[in-house]
Amino acid sequence: MLRQKLKRRVGGNGARRQSPRAGVVLAVLLSACARQQPPAPPPPLVSVATPLARDVVDWDDYAGRFQAVEDVQVVPRVAGQITRIGFREGVEVGKGQFLFEIDPRPYRAALAQAQAEAARATATLANARTELTRAGTLLAGQAISREEYETKLAAQRTGEAGLASARAAVNARALDVTFTTVRSPIRGRVSDKRVSLGDYVQPGTTLLTRIVSVDPIWFTFDGAESFYLKYIRQAKTGERRSSRYAPNPVDIQLADENGYSRRGRMVFVDNAIDTGSGTIRAHAEVPNHDGFLVPGMFGRARLLGSGTYHALLIPDEAIVTDQTRRIVYVIGGDGKTAPRNVVTGPLVEGLRVVKSGLAPADRVVIDGLAQLQPGTPVRVKAARITPRATGDAPVSSAASAPQPAEATAR
Repeated sequence: MLRQKLKRRVGGNGARRQSPRAGVVLAVLLSACARQQPPAPPPPLVSVATPLARDVVDWDDYAGRFQAVEDVQVVPRVAGQITRIGFREGVEVGKGQFLFEIDPRPYRAALAQAQAEAARATATLANARTELTRAGTLLAGQAISREEYETKLAAQRTGEAGLASARAAVNARALDVTFTTVRSPIRGRVSDKRVSLGDYVQPGTTLLTRIVSVDPIWFTFDGAESFYLKYIRQAKTGERRSSRYAPNPVDIQLADENGYSRRGRMVFVDNAIDTGSGTIRAHAEVPNHDGFLVPGMFGRARLLGSGTYHALLIPDEAIVTDQTRRIVYVIGGDGKTAPRNVVTGPLVEGLRVVKSGLAPADRVVIDGLAQLQPGTPVRVKAARITPRATGDAPVSSAASAPQPAEATAR
């Protein structure tokens, strides 16, 4: 018993003697643990979807103003004093509707005088004809000379000319009387009166009022030379007919609208490009049955810019811009990301058109792009691309080979 106790004490003292060595071993173990690498993070989780396929039509964007098809500055054709005004300002007037009266009395008097001159010329001619008939009888009996007969013949011809002149004067004076009543030359909306009762007006110079046609109305705009060149090339390949010969559709958005409320058709493209601005003038015809549109009103128009073509659509956030390149990441068969250079187009249904660089079966990364590099292994979460909007694509800037401003799906 005593021996066992002594062994226990010796063992305890021995343990205390070995304590420094145990500390060294513990330090070595801790240092080895510190040198081990931390566990690798899991591959990033990304959302992947195949592109949405659509048949697409491009639209090019223009800013312009509405213009009346007929715009008439009403001026008098005879001089005189305004004696009557017969219209309400700012309302629609019909073709031939009475507007102004210029004092007709001097012109009626001139007409009566011309008619009297015509009656005198008629009597003179009748007398000349009677004398010529008598002279013909006398000439046959050789009672007068041939010279005297020809004098009677000349008198008849002079009488005929005098009557024709008198009748022309009657017609001219009758026109003057007609011109004293100023009527609307077109059907349209009249402006205010620019003269008052008693004002003396001069023919061809005094502005009486202005009348503009209402229905239809033109939407006038200027197109860049680059767009014009694109349209000419499309017409040659048969992709899109030229607006010079075809009534290509035009949709118009007013200044306070978000959508396109008016629809028209192209009716005119000018024959030359303005050398100062590098643009060509054109206009579309727009129905205006309600008279809502007025000349000078601003609008934004989209003009048919292509034929129908097949395109793939992806969200804008799936596209990475690298200086001049646009890149989309797809998932390869090995589960790693691979970059694809793509050529993009306008927005349609809230998605970006990809014209080339993608295949319909490609699995496109649409979320989590910030942590990706080429060849990055990823975990895939299946997603689906759906339309986000209809017909409200923003305007894109035109390049040297102009991009359409927007597009619509068929």
